[in-house]
Amino acid sequence: QLTDLLQQYAAAFKDPMMLQPPEWFKAFIYCEAFLQLPFFPIAAYAFLKGGCRWIRTPAIIYSTHVATTLFAILAHILFHDFSRSELAGPQTLRERLVLLSIYLPYLLIPLLLLFTMLCNPHYKHVEKRKRK
Repeated sequence: QLTDLLQQYAAAFKDPMMLQPPEWFKAFIYCEAFLQLPFFPIAAYAFLKGGCRWIRTPAIIYSTHVATTLFAILAHILFHDFSRSELAGPQTLRERLVLLSIYLPYLLIPLLLLFTMLCNPHYKHVEKRKRK
């Protein structure tokens, strides 16, 4: 049933990367499985507990990594010639923008996290002074 759902999604949104991912996309999937997914429970713990300033560096690493991968995916959606693909891909600007809208939240949320880690005074590093 999950494969049927995946095929329905790929057909409805013209996303051939889900059914026949390019090699670079597969590399992003492995990064997600082995780097990003382990981060989620750690981050959930830190944010639910509150006051965990140690999450700043892992969150910055996570968010910049995800944003970097999403820039490549979004560029592929906007500029790739899908007419050569075996599976239906977006052809018109509207179809590309619809597919882009599916992936865009995966960029916006890490950027919001990055902005929070860099700009929120709670997470800014405070230098400890040595007592004399």
